[in-house]
Amino acid sequence: MSAVVAEHDHHEEHHDHGPAKGLVRWLITTNHKDIGTLYLLFALAMFFVGGLMALVIRAELFEPGMQFVNPTFFNSMTTMHALVMVFGAVMPAFVGLANWQIPLMIGAPDMALPRLNNMSFWMLVAGVVLLASTLFMEGGAPACGWTFYPPLVLRDCGHALPFAVFSVHMLGISSIMGAINIIATILNMRAPKMTLMKMPLFVWTWLITAFLLIAIMPVFAGAVTMLLTDKFFATSFFDAAGGGDPVLYQHIFWFFGHPEVYVMILPTFGVASTIIPVFARKPLFGYSSMVYATASIAFLSFIVWAHHMFTVGMPMAGELYFMYATMLIAIPTGVKVFNWTATMWKGAMTFEAPMLFSICFVVLFTIGGLTGLMMAVAPTDFQYHDTYFIVAHFHYTLVPASIFILMAAGYFWLPKWTGNMYDERLARFHFWMSAISVNILFFPQHFLGLAGMPRRIPDYAVQFADWNMVSSIGAFIFGFSQLIFLYIVIKTIKGGTGEKVTDEVWEDASKHSLEWTLPSPTPYHTWSTPPTEVPSEHF
Repeated sequence: MSAVVAEHDHHEEHHDHGPAKGLVRWLITTNHKDIGTLYLLFALAMFFVGGLMALVIRAELFEPGMQFVNPTFFNSMTTMHALVMVFGAVMPAFVGLANWQIPLMIGAPDMALPRLNNMSFWMLVAGVVLLASTLFMEGGAPACGWTFYPPLVLRDCGHALPFAVFSVHMLGISSIMGAINIIATILNMRAPKMTLMKMPLFVWTWLITAFLLIAIMPVFAGAVTMLLTDKFFATSFFDAAGGGDPVLYQHIFWFFGHPEVYVMILPTFGVASTIIPVFARKPLFGYSSMVYATASIAFLSFIVWAHHMFTVGMPMAGELYFMYATMLIAIPTGVKVFNWTATMWKGAMTFEAPMLFSICFVVLFTIGGLTGLMMAVAPTDFQYHDTYFIVAHFHYTLVPASIFILMAAGYFWLPKWTGNMYDERLARFHFWMSAISVNILFFPQHFLGLAGMPRRIPDYAVQFADWNMVSSIGAFIFGFSQLIFLYIVIKTIKGGTGEKVTDEVWEDASKHSLEWTLPSPTPYHTWSTPPTEVPSEHF
């Protein structure tokens, strides 16, 4: 036995710990950096696929009348755009960041469950491919909105419904496996001196997000499985003709759907809380209050779901409860906005691309939050409901929040990952193109909604024509601006500006988080010996 152990030790000592070569490396890898890279590249590809679907929508809405696509395909695009962006782009991108950064930030050599990590990624790819395959089926992709509301989904979804449901199951399994892995890693593999209240905010937000995912994905799986049995096995969960209740589906769906929004937003808060202190050259203001605010938002997200349903005929007591509970979320969210602003206050700020995107996030996310408060008021929500005001609201909370912060994170950590500096002038140009065009795209939609334009319609009355044209112009500028981001990423990976970065990359970054104490580019294996000291500047 001792001879076997000795041989194993000898093998370990002389084994080449670099990655395998070629395609096999990416198929079977269990390294957290490789899997993080796979998630990020996949999410980037899906971002452009979902973006193209959005451009089909905006091209059709450029002027009144039917121009390019038929109404069914238009509705398929609205459905698929949402599903691809949520489950294929935003969520996988944040999981990719979690894979890359959490072990580096907490001093862990890898994720706790590396093989599960690999499986969760390939399950994601299989789920998205299955979803995309519905585009080529008889009757086309689901055209019932991403919410899959019955009775519409039971009547109009054609052959695509079972495939869309199985796809949701695969995506859900992938998310749950990823969440379990993240929780196990954070709770069990931190450096010895890193207590929970010394973790970077990004790690905290992901810990809370992972618990959200485990709680909500089975709910969504249950809801769509009940749809499946209603369609094919003669049950009547949601079919009123058989004694079911379509509104029951809405309750179940939004019990998943509202926390799901925070699955895409909470990691955003973590990234912003990581970037802003570095470029403000100050500690994060109110660290512990940020942690408690994040946990409060996560808890409240479970008890406000029916604010999506003010118009379905809820009793007055229900409407009042959900109205006040929704307004309550503004308090911890306001704490966060205040703390970011206080962190920047009197800081020695510089405005590199990550900071520009982060500041833009704070401003535009606040606008999205204020329109959310408007919709929380039940009587006025009767006017806003299912209009373009809703579309404007949630895109202000998801595009300048999730997408902009993901771009900020890319610019922030890409030099660390690759050892190469990105083109700062080009990145700032990308920022200004994106920041201006995103407002041209979504701000007019507030006016369209207030004027009464319904969402998910391929044609509209002539009084909505001017703002739709402005919105569509903004969409195309925003969409093509993202090609600049793609170019910058590829150029940086290939060598960037030719300037090699230091280990810290950004001035005094090592005061804020552990990853900046590692070499640049980050070695394939890190923290084989846990760090003995952790940054404590802002605790």
